[in-house]
Amino acid sequence: MELNLAPQGKTDLIKEGTEATFMADVIEASREVPVIVDFWATWCGPCKSLGPVLEKAVTDARGKVRLVKIDVDQNQRIAAQLQVQSIPAVFAFVNGQPVDGFMGAQQPSQIKAFIDRLVQMSGGDAGLEEALAAAEEMLEEGALADAAQTFGAILGEEPDNVAALSGLARAYIAAGDLVKARDVLDLAPPEKAGDPALASVRAKIELAEASAGAASAEGGLREAVEKDPNDHKARYDLALALVAKGDSAGAIDTLLELFRRDREWNEGAAKEQLFKIFDSLGPKSELAQKGRRRLSSMIFA
Repeated sequence: MELNLAPQGKTDLIKEGTEATFMADVIEASREVPVIVDFWATWCGPCKSLGPVLEKAVTDARGKVRLVKIDVDQNQRIAAQLQVQSIPAVFAFVNGQPVDGFMGAQQPSQIKAFIDRLVQMSGGDAGLEEALAAAEEMLEEGALADAAQTFGAILGEEPDNVAALSGLARAYIAAGDLVKARDVLDLAPPEKAGDPALASVRAKIELAEASAGAASAEGGLREAVEKDPNDHKARYDLALALVAKGDSAGAIDTLLELFRRDREWNEGAAKEQLFKIFDSLGPKSELAQKGRRRLSSMIFA
């Protein structure tokens, strides 16, 4: 599965508008995504200050809003229709209607808040949530390519969206491509690298690597454990075989029994593997919560 996760270019998000293109660039376009209109002029000092700040904020929003810049000297009629008295003047359009605006220079934080309000008004965040839910459903149904494509599209708008990063990595894991799954995790910004959703995926990758090819050995390992209950290596490998089969509950039971028999075996390997399974299941998993409680009761017994 190859995905293009590059953000939209500036030319897609920022345009020079005219009276002739106003209907298409602003009114019609705002039915899909909020459009900000910046009225400016070459002789306007504050316009030169506001313009780059506004362009950066729109670019940083990565497709959630667009910007149309209109020179009032070249487009006096449209400026008059919107009753532009002084510049810079900024108007925002959603669903074909002006919904917000401001006049004069603004701080970057004020412009970001302005854009955030527009996104909320247009239901942009709700749209992302719906897309995430749809991608998760595709992943659960095994439509891996479709799920990956949807997660990738979300990342095109929000490169640091943890839910989408987690989902895309899990799609690659399901497809058996652990290298690309790790590459996706590397896209997370440092401040979000420890997020539980990403920690869960990281644990899934480590478990998949450790248990690769182990499922076929389950029968022989069960026989070895039944023959010698103190064969800790066989019991540990049986747990990995169960992980490979997707039997997390069985793997937890097997590792807990190994921990009960010899908690220090192989430098505490049973406990370490249990924590990986718990992390892979996620903090909301009842199975993981129950397993953690059982392990704690053994530790503090």
